[in-house]
Amino acid sequence: MNIKEILLQQIESSSDVLLAETLDFLRFLKTKPTTEEISLDLSTEKNDDTSNHQTKPEIKEATPILRASKAEDLLKFTGTWQGDDFEECLQLVYKTRSQAEF
Repeated sequence: MNIKEILLQQIESSSDVLLAETLDFLRFLKTKPTTEEISLDLSTEKNDDTSNHQTKPEIKEATPILRASKAEDLLKFTGTWQGDDFEECLQLVYKTRSQAEF
């Protein structure tokens, strides 16, 4: 059996809730950058035949968008909420954020 057949067999015996989560995860995986977009340094793998390690993608350091930002920097966004789900989102934040420990 190949991977696709095994996957289809597992799909047939899975609940709708699990299938929904699996579908979300599959869509997430499809949006990740492909190997063509990630630069790999394969020269060490070609030259070192005794090594069994896999080459990892090169991770570039990103520069922060804002440095030394303060709460007052957020004031320019005050009153700019677009949408009709403000209260719902606010309640979700209250329910899911962790308690601060000092």
